[in-house]
Amino acid sequence: MTREEQVSATREALLTAAERLFAERGVHAVGNRQISEAAGQGNNAAVSYHFGTKADLIRAIARKHAEQIERIRERMMADLAGSTDLRDWVACLVRPLTEHLETLGSPTWYARFAAQVMADPAFNAIMVDEALTAAPVLRLFSDGLARCMPDRPAALHRERITMARHLIVQMCVERERALAEHTPTFRPTWDDTADGLIDAIVALWQAPVRGTPQ
Repeated sequence: MTREEQVSATREALLTAAERLFAERGVHAVGNRQISEAAGQGNNAAVSYHFGTKADLIRAIARKHAEQIERIRERMMADLAGSTDLRDWVACLVRPLTEHLETLGSPTWYARFAAQVMADPAFNAIMVDEALTAAPVLRLFSDGLARCMPDRPAALHRERITMARHLIVQMCVERERALAEHTPTFRPTWDDTADGLIDAIVALWQAPVRGTPQ
């Protein structure tokens, strides 16, 4: 193995170990020494050497997955053209994540990692920043929603996108944890899980409006 290959393998081992530990224990409960040991690295400074701060490590994990998820989303959206079917656009919100988790095999930790980071005020902005790297795709998504429901104000779209995002992540957490622990899941496959989420989120978007968010 070349030096470059060794460095790449070490970085990947550290990323995988950190993602699993953060997912299972929480971001603040895990230190660099635990990550290095879980990755099979004798040097406790390996995380700092390869990634810098904990925030940099979290960003690297988030970016690795975000890039793959957004490639799926771009592929899906390329087929939509000018669709005005709300279900099409909601599917573009849901299926990139569920498809990505399916391709990772089992067990996975990304949904639980994302939930831990999103719930932490110190690191939540990292997930937001990584999502915004796909700004052109997000603009297309927002435009698609606006075509489906032109009578809904932009503020309401933003509020319900936030609701939908939390629902998607938490339901993926439920399935991911159940698969890891070999306990029953609500639905047999990730594809079926996506169907259930799409049904619920379409209903969420079409729900009556009392008052308008700021």
